[in-house]
Amino acid sequence: MAILGNLISRSLRIRKKFTFKLGTPRQYQLQVLYRLLTKAKDTQFGQHYNFQEILNSPNIIANYRSTVPVHNYNKMHAEWWYKCLEGQANVSWPEKIKYFALSSGTSESASKHIPVTRDMLRNVKKVGVKQLYSMANFDIPPKSFSKGILMLGGTTALYEKGDYYEGDMSGIQAKNIPRWFRRFYKPGGNISKKPNWEQRIKLIVRKAPQWDVGTVCGVPAWVQIVLAEIIKYHGVKNIHEIWPNLAVYIHGGVSFEPYRDSFQKLLGKPINFIETYMASEGSFGFQARPGVRGIKLVLNTGIFYEFIPFTEDNFTSDGEVKANPKSYMIHEVVEDVEYAVMLSTCAGAWRYLIGDVVKFTSVKEHEIIIVGRTKQFLSLCGEHMSIDNMNNAIDAVQKKLGITVSEFTVAGFPHDSLFAHRWFIGTDDVNVDSNRVREIIDQTLCEVNDDYAVERTSALKELFVEILPKDVFIDYLRVKGKEGAMNKFPRVMKGEKLKDWENFLASRLKSV
Repeated sequence: MAILGNLISRSLRIRKKFTFKLGTPRQYQLQVLYRLLTKAKDTQFGQHYNFQEILNSPNIIANYRSTVPVHNYNKMHAEWWYKCLEGQANVSWPEKIKYFALSSGTSESASKHIPVTRDMLRNVKKVGVKQLYSMANFDIPPKSFSKGILMLGGTTALYEKGDYYEGDMSGIQAKNIPRWFRRFYKPGGNISKKPNWEQRIKLIVRKAPQWDVGTVCGVPAWVQIVLAEIIKYHGVKNIHEIWPNLAVYIHGGVSFEPYRDSFQKLLGKPINFIETYMASEGSFGFQARPGVRGIKLVLNTGIFYEFIPFTEDNFTSDGEVKANPKSYMIHEVVEDVEYAVMLSTCAGAWRYLIGDVVKFTSVKEHEIIIVGRTKQFLSLCGEHMSIDNMNNAIDAVQKKLGITVSEFTVAGFPHDSLFAHRWFIGTDDVNVDSNRVREIIDQTLCEVNDDYAVERTSALKELFVEILPKDVFIDYLRVKGKEGAMNKFPRVMKGEKLKDWENFLASRLKSV
């Protein structure tokens, strides 16, 4: 295995020395769109929107934009994907859908069924190979490439529903995992397919010393919990006493910054933190350069991107897209502007809003950071507070007070004829001064968000901070049936979700 690790590492570094002829981002994306339209032109969707006519037009992009409307999940499902669930073939992609990925339910629908096609599974594998190539840019010990890869995802058990299977995207990927990869894959098939998250974690914790793990993958909050449990159960000081060859943590799903300092406390030596961008709808990119905050989008593997400026011209105050929004291709974007991501994919999603809001940190390298969700932001009175702003505030609280914030969420509401925000902060540190937390949050937000600073002098009357044990957040997810590695706690609570959260807190208080 050590020889294998050296061979992989050497081959990656040799490949890095070669120069490959590359197309421009615009060329890659035009080619992707042409192939998508060509392959889907005879589907029900392709015939309805006359893809053949779009392909024959002198300006494919303009014709595509003017012909095919913007879709969110609800629209795509109500008009097309429900037919796939009924067993119809060639609905929006030329095949009968065998797999449906169940969404983690952090946005509009709690039970999304996302089609996963054979082409999409190939896309995910291609992006994975490209990320492996990019590892040559990082300082990773050769032996780490021969060690185990612990993937903390949802259950890999899939549920048969007549003609198709449904489950977590991680489960669908595991079912289609290459045979050669199984020797590296941890915790292995028997543990990962158990549907109960707590049972899986107990087994992982107990068996951890039996594995030589070099890479860990997963959502930060849950990975942090698992590593802390392993350290506690085996009575060691840090995770490197169990896995001395751990060198890489691949993370995604939420911003890592609020977790970085607390994560470092679990380690015995420095490791590489590499961000990736994946969802039930596909695999989109990864951090390709060390020390650079930015995810490099992969532009030539079956996904066509459009970017809609996340402004009041294009979106309502509830985050709903307006009719006929202006969209931009990859070569038309500019840096430091917030865009909602819209996809057309080899799984039959067409001009589909995935719900993420991004900024380009480098247009040249087509690198982005995820700054929020179209439905998870606060702008009661024009403060335009994004999840990225919130993460910055929590990061400042942790650094200045030396505490660990495991989870948090924010709500906005009317207050004294004006407005206020309430922050619910989960930490197990004792004697945390909520007034000091409030001051740091307020000061940080005024520094990073000019709109917020202005509104704090007028319509945004007050900030409230409520300190809660971290288990309150985990218990809430458990009650909602969303405990586990693929589920993220919503950073913003609105409407019925906020009422539900407040009712949960009230009932918990009564039971104490």
